Amino acid sequence: MHLAGRGHDVTVVERESTPGGRNGVLRQDGFTFDTGPTVFTMVDLLDDAFRAVGKRASDYVSLRLLDPAYRANFADGSRLDVWHDHARMREEIARESGVADAAAFDEFVVWLRKLYLTEMPNFIDVNYDSPLGLLRNPKAALDLVRLGGLGRLGPTIARRFRDERLHRVFSFQAMYAGLAPAQALAIYAVITYMDSIEGVWFPDGGMRAVPQAMAVAAEEAGVEIRLSSTVTKLRRDASGRATGVTLDGGEVLTADVVVCTLDLPVAYERLLPDLAPPRVVRRGKYSPSAVVWHVGVRGELPEHRGHHNIHFGHAWEEAFTDLLVSGRPMRDPSRLVTIPSLDDPTAAPEGHHSIYVLEPTPNLQVGQVDWHVEGPRIRERLLRFLQEEGYPTDIVTEKLITPLDWEADGMAAGSPFALAHTFFQSGPFRPNNVDKRVPG
Repeated sequence: MHLAGRGHDVTVVERESTPGGRNGVLRQDGFTFDTGPTVFTMVDLLDDAFRAVGKRASDYVSLRLLDPAYRANFADGSRLDVWHDHARMREEIARESGVADAAAFDEFVVWLRKLYLTEMPNFIDVNYDSPLGLLRNPKAALDLVRLGGLGRLGPTIARRFRDERLHRVFSFQAMYAGLAPAQALAIYAVITYMDSIEGVWFPDGGMRAVPQAMAVAAEEAGVEIRLSSTVTKLRRDASGRATGVTLDGGEVLTADVVVCTLDLPVAYERLLPDLAPPRVVRRGKYSPSAVVWHVGVRGELPEHRGHHNIHFGHAWEEAFTDLLVSGRPMRDPSRLVTIPSLDDPTAAPEGHHSIYVLEPTPNLQVGQVDWHVEGPRIRERLLRFLQEEGYPTDIVTEKLITPLDWEADGMAAGSPFALAHTFFQSGPFRPNNVDKRVPG
């Protein structure tokens, strides 16, 4: 949409039968499951895309704020709701954790906002082609240091709050960056700001409604979208410049510029087999993977279940060791249970619910797991977990997705979360957007 808004003729080639790429959809036995992202934050970025083609996002898709954003459940039986409303969240913390932690929350929000206002315009929303680019704005870099952004996230949170439950609630987001909170830089607290402070949203019609709305607006702006089409070759001339693509049916699309959204290892393997991938692509450290279980069930939900429900295990740092170092399923896992049918009546028939269960797992790079064996086992563990937590388990339909499935879909190391955001895989150290050996 941004390219079209700048006057370029754009053709989007999509392998699936619906727009959205990884934001996919599964329709099965009367249920509809979103197979991609479930947590939607930073809605202003969606507005930016629509404005690029002279449209308003609100004219194409309706969003509702989820409040609470999450319902956190702990192994000791306690619960804590994560509210978007500051006063309500402060009250929740005061009741559950004490007045000292409630006061600490006020200071925490101020710190998060400063961190966000420093990072977003100067680092997150800027392309850096080399580490020297960081010197363009020394004041912003100094501000980041002064804010403690280069410290460790876990200890930073622990110093602010006494209640260990708050340590987890405000640091688990490091997993989105592929890191354990104890090892993640404090700059990644900005993710906590994005969901816990800015809010978590849900589109009417499910997450799939977002790419569908974008596709409509893009086509109105002149973009051509080719569905159910797979690119089998990146065409290049004698100088190496990209000149277009070949589709699975043999059709050739010519182009001045080709934008590839495949995971880089897969892109080089399938489309640029004659070129050696950059070092960070060959030797990069990938984020953990996940098993996702889509379940359509008959029955009523227990009380105090929200759209997003986090169930923390007893273990915390030990669980990350299992995940990131030992390469085995977590012995005491934390899990996310999302219930889209609470806010999307099209997700399940009347009297039924669609449930999404996610458990982090090792990726295929570090993991020593036979998923043909472990897949059925983890499915049984997830079933027992749902039963113990009181979720309905009269299963009508289901689909289990393991790291092998992510890999088959073209995701490097069997992880849907790409390269981990370690220090030397962040910002200017990540692979460049352009390979100079392939102009265009």
